[in-house]
Amino acid sequence: MAGLLRPATWGLFSWRGYCSRGTQGRLSAGFVEALKAVVGSPHVSTAAAVREQHGHDESMHRCQPPDAVVWPQDAEQVGRLAALCYGQGVPIIPFGTGTGLEGGVCAVQGGVCINLTRMDRILELNPEDFSVVVEPGVTRKALNTHLRDRGLWFPVDPGADASLCGMAATGASGTNSVRYGTMRDNVLNLEVVLPSGQRLHTAGRGRLGAHLPCSAAGYNLTGLFVGSEGTLGLITAATLRLHPVPEATVAATCAFPTVQAAVDSTVHILQAAVPVARIEFLDEVMMDACNRHSKLNCCVAPTLFLEFHGSEQALAEQVQRTEEIIRHNGGSHFSWAKEAEERSRLWAARHNAWYASLALRPGCKGYSTDVCVPISRLPEILVQTKEDLEAWRLTGTIVGHVGDGNFHCILLVDPEDPEELLRVQAFAEQLGRRALALHGTCTGEHGIGLGKRQLLLEEVGAVGMQTMRQLKATLDPRGLMNPGKVL
Repeated sequence: MAGLLRPATWGLFSWRGYCSRGTQGRLSAGFVEALKAVVGSPHVSTAAAVREQHGHDESMHRCQPPDAVVWPQDAEQVGRLAALCYGQGVPIIPFGTGTGLEGGVCAVQGGVCINLTRMDRILELNPEDFSVVVEPGVTRKALNTHLRDRGLWFPVDPGADASLCGMAATGASGTNSVRYGTMRDNVLNLEVVLPSGQRLHTAGRGRLGAHLPCSAAGYNLTGLFVGSEGTLGLITAATLRLHPVPEATVAATCAFPTVQAAVDSTVHILQAAVPVARIEFLDEVMMDACNRHSKLNCCVAPTLFLEFHGSEQALAEQVQRTEEIIRHNGGSHFSWAKEAEERSRLWAARHNAWYASLALRPGCKGYSTDVCVPISRLPEILVQTKEDLEAWRLTGTIVGHVGDGNFHCILLVDPEDPEELLRVQAFAEQLGRRALALHGTCTGEHGIGLGKRQLLLEEVGAVGMQTMRQLKATLDPRGLMNPGKVL
């Protein structure tokens, strides 16, 4: 196994404390003044601390700050900024809440970071059409707070309170996706500022909030930009699909004797057509961490967190069928949560899994894998992954949206230990290739960013990469939109 270790090629393991500051000064004073003329002096910064804050996300990729940060107030300003930067050959890096996990905001060639968080209006709500139009600064929680009294909600929930347009840019998923789909299923239309400064409405040039339940008009431009990670344009508005708030909700936890038993139960529940809304897996290490961090009292064993939505009668049927399946697979220690406060406490613990994991090894940093495989191959890869953690002598937890076949290893890494960093890299690459061998993907929801470009090539092949590069060259011929990411 040691023979697999080789020098790091990701740029992943130079921790952000060694933030590169060498690009400052590349922008002329006249260019900075031109930026200020577009958005106003208070909305432009070249301060080192501000640039460093915008040079990294939550990942372990080395901080690479932009040369300047700007905060536009509307799409018209975004268009003017894009045209200005593009005309002068300056890289453009979109920035939302900075909660990404693949280095997607690192300014690898310097340039201008366009922070879109101050564009935070809900532009249009169409309850009868189950749709809403939001600017890029609107976050998931802010939207659902706004919708609370309308009997509607937006269910895609990656855990972090990410910006909704940022979620579209990375093709985010989450705990509810087994029932309600991912961002790819819930984005209806996008307003995108192209590198030239032109504005594109991906589902038609009419009113952004208007959409049809079906359309066969031309190429799926919306699908092109969902998951594009800021490499093709800047998303300045999104029309999203809303869903009715369920009549009743019940959540549950249950423990299993083995990882295999827990994942078998997941597969059997889905095969039985139980319309489960959430089904999350946490291994015994993760459960121990959640118990400590979130003050839970769950059994320290491989565990499923589940949630069901529907009418009271439908829930009774779903719960009964699920209990039968789980007991058949050796599940025990059932704990049902029907009250909103109980459910919130349970899912808050799940959403805080990242921080609970970090607390297991104080002073270390976290790196999360993100593979996804067909449900039928999930038991195999999860069991193998547990064995690999031991073989590579790594400390890590496993948690995931197993209803979609997507799971994460949260690896705890000492950034001062080069040998351990190499073992983490080798483990992650091996896991990514194992997922590909099982007809899965190297990333279910985090995106490619900086670290998975080689795995993307192996996943889509030479023709796939060539096609993507041709699309990129058509929309961004100078290669200035978030350079160094994806391709």
